Amino acid sequence: MRILVVGGGMGGTIFANHLARRIHHEMKTGKARITMLSASHEHVYQPGWLYVAMGRATPDELVREQESLLEPGIEFHVDPVEEFHLAHNHVKCKSGKVHEYDLIVISTGSRAMPENIPGLKENSVNCYTADNAVEYYKQLSEFKGGRIVITVGLPHKCPMIPLEVTFAMHDFIKDRGLLDKTEFYYTYPIGRVHSLENVAKWAAPEFDAKGIKYETLFNMKEVDGKNAKVLSEEGSEVAYDLLVAVPPHKGQEVIEKNGLGENGWIPTNRHSLHMEGEHGKNVIVLGDTTNLPISKAGSTAHFEAETAAENVAAVVKMGRPVKSYDGKVFCFIEAGKDRATYAMFNYQNPPQPKAPTGSVHAFKMAYNKLYWATARGLL
Repeated sequence: MRILVVGGGMGGTIFANHLARRIHHEMKTGKARITMLSASHEHVYQPGWLYVAMGRATPDELVREQESLLEPGIEFHVDPVEEFHLAHNHVKCKSGKVHEYDLIVISTGSRAMPENIPGLKENSVNCYTADNAVEYYKQLSEFKGGRIVITVGLPHKCPMIPLEVTFAMHDFIKDRGLLDKTEFYYTYPIGRVHSLENVAKWAAPEFDAKGIKYETLFNMKEVDGKNAKVLSEEGSEVAYDLLVAVPPHKGQEVIEKNGLGENGWIPTNRHSLHMEGEHGKNVIVLGDTTNLPISKAGSTAHFEAETAAENVAAVVKMGRPVKSYDGKVFCFIEAGKDRATYAMFNYQNPPQPKAPTGSVHAFKMAYNKLYWATARGLL
């Protein structure tokens, strides 16, 4: 069986490594082959950009050579796919090379799109790339007081990031002795401070205790940089001295160009993880690339990848899949001052965040270092 993995992020990498260990014998004897195509030779631990933005990490700590993370026997190429020909079981890459497959796994991720909101890109900071995180730290370090506004677009990668950046900045400003000169103003697009109801019930009292003001039902319409105001579709205006954005996200452009899914999200079966539609039998979709009604989080990609790898291995060995994905997600939530909690949930069970503790924060910090073992499929 020829298995083609498109995308070298968390989902594709964990899938390929788990599968390679499960079908080691079949790969050795030529019964199975795994090929990965990536747009970059680098693998990035994306949640770490938050710590760069707060001056607690440097960009180089978050990057590894992708090939160094892969199990022996996985064929790796830096050659982004430009054309998907699913009816004919092949793709065409930027180099012009064509790769045929029996099964394709698409895990191309998502991209922040601040340019989709007029004025947002030019007048705000965010922590979704290395350059953006460094600029964020620069502006936060130079901040002398005033109003910091956090504005949120939907959908976005990492469901907890609006809360985490707010709590982290509160610590940063407090440590600089500027808390009495700073007002935090948090906005959110729906009628509570987070999309997950129980997370919102936990977070709102945390905001209240810290004096963080918030406005819900605030959907960004545009940013008036000249007058330093962010305007909502609902008609309200909020003035800012520093505007921190969680921009809306889309799937990758190649997915849109190939007509695989609106806004770059591929319609995906919530349990089998196969693409819906005519050619879905040979197509698995992982991570942010899916249109599943669950968080676009690293752990989502992780748990999906494990399920998919187990199923593909079973198909190679027995001819049938053995497992169903249950929507499992696990998200740490940094809560400020070396405290953290977590949200664990699935399709059937909502999250129940506990009071934040130092021990959960310590576990989160340890995981940041252990991530590379996770990418290898060892954790």
